[in-house]
Amino acid sequence: MRHGRGTAAVEDDAVTGRALDPSADPWRTGDAGRRRGRSGDDGSRGGRWGGSGGRWWMWVGRAVLWAVIIVILVNGIRAPFERFTATEKTPAAPSPGKGTGFPSSAAGAFALQFANVYLNYDQKTAAARETQIRTFVAEGADGQFGWNGVGQLQMQSVQVAGVDARDANNGVVTVLGRSHDNKWFRLAVPVYANNGSLVVSARPALLPPPAKAALPQQAVKERDSALEGELGPVLTPFFQAYAQSDQGQLSRFAAGTAIAGLANSVTFVQVRQVIAPRGATAERTITATVAWQVPGAAAGGELEQTYELSMVKKGTTWYVRDIHGTTEPGAS
Repeated sequence: MRHGRGTAAVEDDAVTGRALDPSADPWRTGDAGRRRGRSGDDGSRGGRWGGSGGRWWMWVGRAVLWAVIIVILVNGIRAPFERFTATEKTPAAPSPGKGTGFPSSAAGAFALQFANVYLNYDQKTAAARETQIRTFVAEGADGQFGWNGVGQLQMQSVQVAGVDARDANNGVVTVLGRSHDNKWFRLAVPVYANNGSLVVSARPALLPPPAKAALPQQAVKERDSALEGELGPVLTPFFQAYAQSDQGQLSRFAAGTAIAGLANSVTFVQVRQVIAPRGATAERTITATVAWQVPGAAAGGELEQTYELSMVKKGTTWYVRDIHGTTEPGAS
C-alpha cells in the first residue's frame, strides 16, 4: 500500500464522502442506522448513538407537550372555580347600620327631661307647664301638646328604657314611668336630631309596660355540703370586712386583686345561706345570701342579698378571687 499525497487525498475523499452520506448522520434513526449498528463498524457506533439519542429527544418533547396541555387544562378549570368561590366567600361591603349617626345618648337625656314635664301636670299650673313644654317641641305646636288642661297627673319615677334610632336624624326614645298611684307604663317619645339640635318631633305614645318574664327551669345541681360548712367560717369575717371596706382584713381573704368593699354603707348581720355545687377540688363558684342592715331603716329592718363568689383554695385555706351579683335564677 502506497503512502503519500495521493493516498491521503483518497482517504480524505472517503472520509468526506462518508460524512456527507445522509445515512451516516448521527441524528438519523432509520433502518440504515440500525443496520450499521448491527455491523459493528464506526458508522454503526454513530448510528447506534444517533438512534438512542433521537428517541430520548422525542420523549422529552412529548413530556413537555403533555406538561403544557396539563397546565392549560388545570388553569382553565381552576380560574372559573376561583372566581366562583371568591364571589361566595368575599363578604359584601357592610352597609351603614340602622340609625348610624343618631345621637342616642343626647336624645335619651333630652326625652327624659321632656317626659318629666309632659307626664306631670296640674290644671292649677297649666300655664307654667305650657312654657316648659315649648322648650322641647317645634315652633307652632300645641302648647300643652295634647293635654286638654283638665285634671292632674304626678309621676314617682321616669327612666329611659331604650333608644330606637331609625336613621341619622330620627329616633324613638322609650321612657319607663311609674305614676303616683303605682301604675307602670312606657312612653314612646319621637325625637328629631340635626347638627346637635334636638326637638320632640311628634306627640308621644303610651305603651304597655314590659311583660314579666318566666324564668327557665334550672336543673338541680348536686350540692357539696362539706364545702358549704367549711366556707361558713371564712365568709362571715369576709363580709364583715366587705361591709366596712377594711382593706387590712380584706387582704387576708383576697386571692390576687384587691376587693373594695361597701364603705360602711350597710352593717353586716349574718351569712344566711351558702350554696356550693360539687366541682373542682381547688376552685369553686358559690353563691351566698347575706343579711344587711341599711342606715335609716327602722330598728331591726334587714335586707337580704345574694352574691356570687369565685373561690380558690391555696393549701388548706379558701380565698375570694372575685365577688359580684349572681344571674342564677333562685340561687338562694
